[in-house]
Amino acid sequence: MLTPLWLWSNRSLAARLARLSLLPASLFYRAVMAARTRAYRAGLLHQADVPLPVVAVGNLTVGGSGKTPICSWIARYYADRGFQAGIVLRGYGGDEAKLHRQLAESAIVIENPDRVAGALEAEANGADVVVLDDAFQRLDIVRDLNIVLVSTESSRAVRWTLPAGPWREGMKALRRADLVVVTRKRADRHSAEEMARRVRRISRNRPVAIARLGVTGFTGMLSGEEVPVESLNGASVLAAAGIADPYTFAGQCSEFGARVRLLLLEDHHEFTDEDTERMVQASRKVDYVVVTEKDAVKLRSLWPGHAPEPIVASLDVEWETGQRELETALDAVVAGVDDLVPRLRGDPAVGGDP
Repeated sequence: MLTPLWLWSNRSLAARLARLSLLPASLFYRAVMAARTRAYRAGLLHQADVPLPVVAVGNLTVGGSGKTPICSWIARYYADRGFQAGIVLRGYGGDEAKLHRQLAESAIVIENPDRVAGALEAEANGADVVVLDDAFQRLDIVRDLNIVLVSTESSRAVRWTLPAGPWREGMKALRRADLVVVTRKRADRHSAEEMARRVRRISRNRPVAIARLGVTGFTGMLSGEEVPVESLNGASVLAAAGIADPYTFAGQCSEFGARVRLLLLEDHHEFTDEDTERMVQASRKVDYVVVTEKDAVKLRSLWPGHAPEPIVASLDVEWETGQRELETALDAVVAGVDDLVPRLRGDPAVGGDP
């Protein structure tokens, strides 16, 4: 079975031929997405309007751009200003919802493929503002702020749309956004700034922020005890990653001086007892097993207390440019919530080119 990671990033002849065989499906997908966008723009398809302010966060590619930490950061930002945020997401696999509850403890987290129903449920549970996770392509709901993430690392992927490539939409869809966040994990800042310049040009000068999503520390998965980052220098590490971009995660661990071997898992991997036993055996042959926060929320209940515990890599959002513009936009969304002043809406969420 072909894995998306191999199919979309490998430059071998076999991968190229596999992508070529999927090109007709990609062209069909692109045409359907373009027609759908035009239908919403023309009013032929209905956009629901919910009674709360709505911030939508999404991306142009499948996974790996940092939607979960950015959405949680937004929820914490609102909480610090006295607003109860409701994070609404599809709920694929359950891991992202658990991670949101961990990263933004005060947020109301709703899993519902129907984002309109999810937003209404968030309101019923006391939310003041709704944050839609993975919703840039969800044109069926009106939003007050449309944020799209672009990963600097996505420049390494092939430029084709699904299924031959990881792209949901072409770069011109950035013109539908109110604000673009360029994220980087292993890419250097110069590359992120180059991506930001490209984004500004294609999006017709939409505001652009740059965020570094970096591993900032490690804690025991069961004990919660902090593990000094210096402990990884020279250590042998098994990095287990069931995420969209596991190679980047392994690279981030190696930046601390560790000798890293990667246990490659599918995105949203559901851990079994067999997986756990395999990792327990591996943990006895290395200094550390390192897992992502996303995987830890599923693995924690399965891990036996007698085995050496994995350590969890903590991912943090560091704003390098554009934080003030983002905060100003977020503040504008909730302006008037307390006194029920009507919301000021920007351009329709379906504006711009497909």
